Amino acid sequence: MNTLKIRRLDFADSDFFNQLDQRLAFDQADDLEIHQRVLEIIGKVRQHGDASVIELTNQFDHRQIKKAAELELPKTVLQNAWDNLSANQAESLQIAANRIRAYAEEQKLESWQYVEDDGTVLGQKISPLDKVGLYVPGGKASYPSSVLMNAIPAKVAGVKELVMVVPTPNDETNPMVLAAAYIAGVDRVFTIGGAQAIAALAYGTKTIPAVDKIVGPGNIYVATAKKLVFGKVGIDMIAGPSEILVVCDGQTSADWIAMDLFSQAEHDEDAQAILISPDHDFLDQVEASINKLLPEMERADIIRSSLTNRGAFIKVAGLDQAADVVNHIAPEHLELSVENPEDLCQKIQHAGAIFMGRYTAEALGDYCAGPNHVLPTSGTARFSSPLGVYDFQKRSSLINCSPKSASRLGEIASILARSEGLTAHARSAEYRIK
Repeated sequence: MNTLKIRRLDFADSDFFNQLDQRLAFDQADDLEIHQRVLEIIGKVRQHGDASVIELTNQFDHRQIKKAAELELPKTVLQNAWDNLSANQAESLQIAANRIRAYAEEQKLESWQYVEDDGTVLGQKISPLDKVGLYVPGGKASYPSSVLMNAIPAKVAGVKELVMVVPTPNDETNPMVLAAAYIAGVDRVFTIGGAQAIAALAYGTKTIPAVDKIVGPGNIYVATAKKLVFGKVGIDMIAGPSEILVVCDGQTSADWIAMDLFSQAEHDEDAQAILISPDHDFLDQVEASINKLLPEMERADIIRSSLTNRGAFIKVAGLDQAADVVNHIAPEHLELSVENPEDLCQKIQHAGAIFMGRYTAEALGDYCAGPNHVLPTSGTARFSSPLGVYDFQKRSSLINCSPKSASRLGEIASILARSEGLTAHARSAEYRIK
């Protein structure tokens, strides 16, 4: 097999950021054919409800569903899946769930208010969403960790009903996914997937309840459907390919860093793995480790394609320059594999999740560290944040004017309203003026 050469960039080059942007570029343009197909599916489900969900589920998942009631899994099925896990699986899943829940508990927003001198009360009321839909991939892409990461923060937030949809091609279920749903507190599970599942959650059918927000990963049809129903319901985000950016001072094992890069490159060919270091020799060492370890990997072809087409090694003069590059990229996952990660972290403004020190592999965050693994991708960490409890809570403003305040503010509102030509606004406020 040919030696894998990683694309090298150097911060010292005059056109460095132009070269970097070309490497970061990823075409997320909508496929018009997919867009049109998804629109048709959404239209069918809106018009025909359960009948279309059954038809599309049988077509795409090769099933023989006759009645809509067959689409819902009884809670006993979830409990049986949990009860029948091996001891190691059950323990690992439970520990991960406990850690995710403990972290989520720290994120809860609380209502607040204050009283002004004239007795006016201003504040903010925090309320959980009523119903949330959780999409979970099925078939080969079965991720129990994704169930925990999406469901637990929702339940910690106080969501009253959490509805999970998961496709079961050829009637095959994944026990770990169902067990994760059980311990995470999912209320209802329907064995449907694809754009039809998103449409059913957004608009509701006789059997499947309409929800207020839809979260969870999926393929291009699911992502497109989420885009198209946004506004009718909330969504978490539209995720791009997975990313990892490692900053290393050259003192961590090259094999460790190579495998950390593999951990995201193995997701798919479009995933991106980048290493930044001030040590040129270390970049060579990691490249040697990549070529040594790659033949051992089950997903070697995917990793090779990812690293060849989208991977990069970046040489910088020092860690200050590394921080500048990090903030330009705004990565999903950032490893600071350096002597003093806390110092370097102070210079980082844009990153989804930051893994501090040589011993903190990004993979720990994917499963059991505690913080959420649903993270902004494709540079969106510049303006968005990891999924959390706050995504399942909403804020209402509170205003309670005293008579004195109503008179004082009424005069101000009247002047401003009349300057905008909104007389009814002005007169409404003026009625309260003493």
